[in-house]
Amino acid sequence: MSIRAILADDERLMREQLRARLTEVWPDLEIVAEAKNGLEAVELTREHKPDLCLLDIRMPGLTGVEAARQIAQLEETDDWRIPEIVFITAYDQYAVEAFEQGVADYVLKPAERERLQLTVERLKKRFAARDSGEGDPEKPIQQLLHRLSAQLNPNQPPRYLEWIQASVGQEIRMIPVSEILFFISDEKYTRVQTEQIEALIRKPIKELVDELDPHLFWQIHRSTLVNVKAITGVSRDFRGRQLVAIRGVNEKLEVSRSYTHLFKGM
Repeated sequence: MSIRAILADDERLMREQLRARLTEVWPDLEIVAEAKNGLEAVELTREHKPDLCLLDIRMPGLTGVEAARQIAQLEETDDWRIPEIVFITAYDQYAVEAFEQGVADYVLKPAERERLQLTVERLKKRFAARDSGEGDPEKPIQQLLHRLSAQLNPNQPPRYLEWIQASVGQEIRMIPVSEILFFISDEKYTRVQTEQIEALIRKPIKELVDELDPHLFWQIHRSTLVNVKAITGVSRDFRGRQLVAIRGVNEKLEVSRSYTHLFKGM
């Protein structure tokens, strides 16, 4: 079975150079699409369902790491699994050490034949293990990518999600985080509410808390995160429970006792 891949780099010459090198060392590899940015890489992955994504670390919009985190959220099917990830980077040895903590592999720019050959051999072994079911249990890729992002930018403020990929009926939408009013989770899904639409994701609140800007999204209940800018008022019901009103929706969200301190003085 041939391996299908997507290549993402905002530099056309780099894409052409890597494609040429891959053709030399892995002639059976089928590159089904090329992306110029991270968001396009996510969209093409959802469309083509490749086995492998080669992602440049530095891309406009979503970075390579952010794109990989979005790709890792895609829903698997009976005949498709989340693709293997290889990062394309011009970083130095310190960054390379971070990659080797669990991400499939990396390619240094410009791609050299010998190093690329090693990457290809590792990938072939991983694909063989996946097909046979003999591979090691998968590490939680979201945690690996989150840690990788922090290691690559140790002196920079943390980067938070800017987009959420969510199901709206039979469609998959990319929703800007700034447009989201609140998240509410049940046992299986998390509801994503904007002024226009209601969508669903599988990511629990406990994971979203670490991926969203805490200055923008407050946790007001173990199952609820709310956009601070969407709050129009705070009140109490006849039982003394604190409730927040949200703009654009006819709904009030309960604040659990653990989080009432957030609204003192309001």
